[in-house]
Amino acid sequence: MRRRHFLTLSATTLGGVLVYTLDRKATLLASQQKPLRLPLRFFTETEALIVAAAASRIFPTDESGPGAKEAGAAIYIDRQLAGSYGHDRFRYTQPPFEDAPAQFGYQGQATPRQIYREGLKGLKHFHLLPFAEQDKALQEIESSTFFSLLRQNTIEGMFSDPMHGGNAGMVGWQLVGFPGPRMSNYDDVDKHYGEAFRPPPSTLAQVTGRKLRPSEDEP
Repeated sequence: MRRRHFLTLSATTLGGVLVYTLDRKATLLASQQKPLRLPLRFFTETEALIVAAAASRIFPTDESGPGAKEAGAAIYIDRQLAGSYGHDRFRYTQPPFEDAPAQFGYQGQATPRQIYREGLKGLKHFHLLPFAEQDKALQEIESSTFFSLLRQNTIEGMFSDPMHGGNAGMVGWQLVGFPGPRMSNYDDVDKHYGEAFRPPPSTLAQVTGRKLRPSEDEP
């Protein structure tokens, strides 16, 4: 049995503390310094720290708002790799394997789990490097399958439904003004006619009123 690994993050770092107004100004709602110790399903603690640091350079925090760090993108990636996606359950994985044109998508043999494990070997101590050196290290691998997958998963971790482990506190949706999977705006048409309307985002679980089980949690 593999030793259980955890990723420890500050509560103020992991989303849920920012609200965006119509003029795109961020407001800090709470300041909780209590650390969150989150169990990892696939990564070791060091791997998770490397992925979190790399994701933060791909989608950094800046004056426009939060990035992958606040959204908890590394947790999203960890959950996906531990589930059916990481095992390539839904991709045709029989030969021939070849380097096909980009428009045909990835055609290789390695699963996402294998791609990450191999790719992370080349980013040893990445999380300990200054930002400039981190950017240089990522530029050196930006044409690799690993970087392409990491970039894609980072963006997914920013904007997917929070039930998958990322987009903590819906900070990604707040950043772009996405209200979540609202079924209809009919009740708000007359109420807000002629004025800017930016409803607070709601998750799929909140909209449906049901406790949903994400695909990565299925047997």
